[in-house]
Amino acid sequence: MRGEESLRILVPTEGESLPLMDINTCETEAPELWDYVFVVDCRTQRNPGQVQRQRQFLEELENQGFRYKAMEDQGKEFFGIRADNSIFDRYRRLTEPEDTVPRGELSRPTSIQATNRIRIVDFVLNSKTAAGDTLQDLVKDGVFEAGFPLHEGEAHLKKTWARWRSMFQKQPISDIRDYFGEKVALYFAWLGWYTYMLVPAAVVGLVVFLSGFSQFEASQISKEICKAHDIYMCPRGDHNRRFQRLSDTCAYAKLTHLFDNEGTVLFAIFMALWATVFLELWKRERARVVLQWELYGWDEDQEEMALGLITCPDYQPLLHRHSYLRSAVILLLSLLMICLMIGMAHVLVVYRVLAAALFSSALPFLGEQVTTAVVVSGALVHYVTIILMTKINKYVALKLCDFEKPRTFSERESKFTVKFFTLQFFAHFSSLVYVAFILGRINGPPGKTVRLAGLWKLEECHLSGCMMDLFVQMAVIMGLKQTLSNCVEYLKPWLAHKYRSLRAPSQDPELGHWQRNYRLNPVYTFSLFNEFMEMMIQYGFTTIFVAAFPLAPLLALFSNLVEIRLDAIKMVRLQRRLVPRKAKDIGAWLQVLEIIGVLAVIANGMVIAFTSEFIPRTVYKHRYGPCRRGAQSEVDCLTGYVNHSLSVFHTKDFQDPAKVEGWENVTECRYRDYFSAQDSNFSEQHWFLLAIRLAFLILFEHVALCIKLIAAWFVPDVPQSVKNEVLKKKYQRLGQKSCSPKSTDV
Repeated sequence: MRGEESLRILVPTEGESLPLMDINTCETEAPELWDYVFVVDCRTQRNPGQVQRQRQFLEELENQGFRYKAMEDQGKEFFGIRADNSIFDRYRRLTEPEDTVPRGELSRPTSIQATNRIRIVDFVLNSKTAAGDTLQDLVKDGVFEAGFPLHEGEAHLKKTWARWRSMFQKQPISDIRDYFGEKVALYFAWLGWYTYMLVPAAVVGLVVFLSGFSQFEASQISKEICKAHDIYMCPRGDHNRRFQRLSDTCAYAKLTHLFDNEGTVLFAIFMALWATVFLELWKRERARVVLQWELYGWDEDQEEMALGLITCPDYQPLLHRHSYLRSAVILLLSLLMICLMIGMAHVLVVYRVLAAALFSSALPFLGEQVTTAVVVSGALVHYVTIILMTKINKYVALKLCDFEKPRTFSERESKFTVKFFTLQFFAHFSSLVYVAFILGRINGPPGKTVRLAGLWKLEECHLSGCMMDLFVQMAVIMGLKQTLSNCVEYLKPWLAHKYRSLRAPSQDPELGHWQRNYRLNPVYTFSLFNEFMEMMIQYGFTTIFVAAFPLAPLLALFSNLVEIRLDAIKMVRLQRRLVPRKAKDIGAWLQVLEIIGVLAVIANGMVIAFTSEFIPRTVYKHRYGPCRRGAQSEVDCLTGYVNHSLSVFHTKDFQDPAKVEGWENVTECRYRDYFSAQDSNFSEQHWFLLAIRLAFLILFEHVALCIKLIAAWFVPDVPQSVKNEVLKKKYQRLGQKSCSPKSTDV
């Protein structure tokens, strides 16, 4: 009724449903716990067919042992749903073996944990009724506006966990499990363990980074660059048509040495070992937690069949099926999407080339900083591209997953995980692969430069080396993802909740509680999946190109401390209650972590071999430098390296020398590469270095992978204490069976 508050109570009798009746608001019933709440918008639901489907669904629930209560306020109709204990008794008989329960107890009604209760009710509600409808179908068709379980008893988690002041306190994993179920609890247990293990990685990375400061002024290479006033570098692009003194890059050379020094190789090997130890120790921690939750021997297929038998006595499990045609189509479409991701990386290349020309003409005040501006703006464009492609990738992955027709929800989630992560990996890392291994390597010498469409010269690495470009790209993308994304992740649901909460709740305590839950932000099937995906991408940034960005573990550590509380506050205070789900591991994400660990070894080995100056410096020391016949205390072994590493180009060989400012005063210029000054072909040093780079890459990968395998073998996945406890329980169960008298059925 408009203008006054009214309650509408529906009390069904056996065999029929009575109409809704208006009663006075002071005649309220005592508050009662409800498993689920449905919401109907009375102002928009005018279709008689929708009303009929709504009543049929409620009647079907009543026949299955549910009872419900309806109340209306402010144009919204709320239905509280509660399941009869007989449903949970059937579940208990199906899932608990008789030898674990005292004789006679199975026939008695018993209380059930709230998480199991909500999970069972949600499964029943989303199982097809006689009319072929599920709750999700009805919400999608507008019959119900929403359906969700209620937040009940979350005050303890708000006080001890879901607040910012608890950032440095231990997480109450058992309490999280009792409220959100095992799947959410395992996510926070993994995230907490990952954050804890980031501490040694962050410390070592910071030490490697700071060790460069100890040689900030003492580095022989930096000294030679800073004193090279008579060495002119060739123009690097169409935006810069004048010669530049090598000494002008003094500051950049010193900065590059902070993350491109001898400690980089050791840190890359350390991170490969760290990733393996982290995974192995997490497997052990998971085994302890799962044993404590008594889920060590839990079987997911058996659980799925038990829930199916509750809803339908004639339930038949879906059989495993495989279609080579479907698999071929999915593989082809996935490859097309991957090609699209690689194409997006090429678009970024074109953008950077055009941006260099645009910035030089439209923003002349940038001067020599045009390259830096192009790198930073390219990283920003890449970040925006990632945001857009994430939405497209999720849609495509869902469609591919539906086309594959997985057997169960868990199988669907696993397949979706693999597809979505694969697409996201190429979206996030394709640009970094270009910067690390392609940028500036196909341009050719100054006289024979490769041009895009015959017009624009391809961009080149910074004068101080390609590691500077990779470092900037990593810093911008990871910094934005850890700061801007976290801010949006928190502010968006917080503002949405504040807006939805502007209306005052009903004076009736029960209806007011329903309304407060309704005004929280909705959750979806893959809400927890999104949190896992965010952490996996961060884990990739932390490990895959960590040789170029040693501060990545430190940034990840600070971000995770915020992320844990951010997710906790969202789940407890800002979002509707997630449907609890059982789980004894993190599913396909463990395989994702293992794949990232292998990719990290390959990528870091390639960064050190082909992007870093480590190999050329080492080769120069032992083959070309003053120490090639033995160390000399009075001479630095890298003396002369800068002059050795720069190729010579005669300015008269420019295709159009008149366009180069000051060409008549400079007879030769230098550039980073190993070309012959006579014919502009690769020199002997180039081929020798290439052989050493390939040999180092093979050696590095084999050593790192062997270390990973040895570490995985040395650290058992399951602690011996857990194995002994499981063995003890099996023995006790068999002992009880052997000692108990043989039962007879009457």
